[in-house]
Amino acid sequence: MNLEKLLYEFYGYTEFRPGQKQVIEQVLAGRDVLALLPTGMGKSLCYQLPGKVLPGAVVIVSPLLSLMQDQVAQLKKMGEKSVIAINSFMKPEDRERAWNTLGTYKFIFVAPEMLVQPYVLGKLKVLGISLLVADEAHCISQWGFDFRPDYLRIAEVLPQLGNPQTLALTATATDKVTDEIKRYLKLSDPFVYSHPMDRKNISYDIRKFENDHDKLDALMNLVSEYGGPGIIYAGTRRKSQELAGRLLTLGGRAAFYHGGMEQQDRIFVQQQFANKELEWVCATNAFGMGVHIPDIRHVIHFQLPSSIEGYVQEVGRAGRDSLPSLATLLYTAGDERLVESLIMDDLPEKHEIELIYEQGEKAKQLIEQGMIRETAYRIISYWRERLPLEGTLNQIEQLKKEKQRQAESVRGLVHASGCIRQYISTSFDQENPAIPTNCCSFHGIDHSLFKGSQSEQKATPQGSWKERLKVLLPI
Repeated sequence: MNLEKLLYEFYGYTEFRPGQKQVIEQVLAGRDVLALLPTGMGKSLCYQLPGKVLPGAVVIVSPLLSLMQDQVAQLKKMGEKSVIAINSFMKPEDRERAWNTLGTYKFIFVAPEMLVQPYVLGKLKVLGISLLVADEAHCISQWGFDFRPDYLRIAEVLPQLGNPQTLALTATATDKVTDEIKRYLKLSDPFVYSHPMDRKNISYDIRKFENDHDKLDALMNLVSEYGGPGIIYAGTRRKSQELAGRLLTLGGRAAFYHGGMEQQDRIFVQQQFANKELEWVCATNAFGMGVHIPDIRHVIHFQLPSSIEGYVQEVGRAGRDSLPSLATLLYTAGDERLVESLIMDDLPEKHEIELIYEQGEKAKQLIEQGMIRETAYRIISYWRERLPLEGTLNQIEQLKKEKQRQAESVRGLVHASGCIRQYISTSFDQENPAIPTNCCSFHGIDHSLFKGSQSEQKATPQGSWKERLKVLLPI
């Protein structure tokens, strides 16, 4: 099979990006595959092209509605009409119409919570599924244990779908996360492709301050001097709103974004940002997946991220057009306490675990009474079906230790005495990359490259017209 010929026939491209062909060859050979491809490397082609060849439907399990909508829109732009995203936000009549015509679609996007529903499984089973894609597969490790347990159930429903081969896709994963993806998806002798995650056009800048007032002043100066488009990550919903308010007061075009907003409001902010109506988005880590904007120049962390994995995913949204881009982390002594507090608050408490074990299904009523949290109910209900009480208490304790280890790795990032780029690569069990010009604040950065608006940027060899075209017309 001439894959280059198919690539040109279906998408108009004459060559694959690094890793794409190797992954596609293994998918078409019938193997389970785990592919680690950095943001902007065209992960979606790894199931789109096989979908053109394989006889049955391709089911893509995607974590976020915004991500599904973005991928569906990209496919339709490329002329693919047999694509649909089915989710809980659809009108009942539209969803019913989708189920009745499901056999006409080649690419079907669903959330993990929908995939495991018996009715949905029944509808998918009769189609003949050639390939199941676990998109953003790191969520199996990152979210599955925390508050998306249905990610952990994906492998359990595969037999009901005829055991289709599985393709797991992610941009970032440590060896530990890679092992968990393979284990929880029950990948059979998978082909693993891991591309170096280093992005040479991103410069890493870490700045330390004596107090929060100085840090806030520095943020305002950065926004004023450097221009956008940019993302400012905050640790809490309240802080994201506060920072957006300050930028607006200064006359900036900014908005906040967090998981507590209505879905339509979040989509609206994303659209405004993509359409250049906003220069800055102040957000929690809820903002990012499904945001494919090539010219984000600056990603600023006003507060510490909760893990190195999260940090790399977030800064990786900058510079997808291959032009020089900046990742700035602002730190004040004591910022670690907020991270530790947030990650511990996410975990179910002992009394919640014991109540759910004691009450079973009735425990759901305790959510409205404020005695347990909905996220605690979801995750503990999953483990209650599989482990005795002591086993689940131990599971949560181990998760707590892992969260603390992740927070410690971020602390190490801030206080690293050497190259920031190399520290990150080591954290992902990868070889130290070559040191590019404007690598990081340890080696020194020419900040004049980043000041002013994005229109003033000068293209580098990495930003050739071919690379720019690939970003504008992603494959």
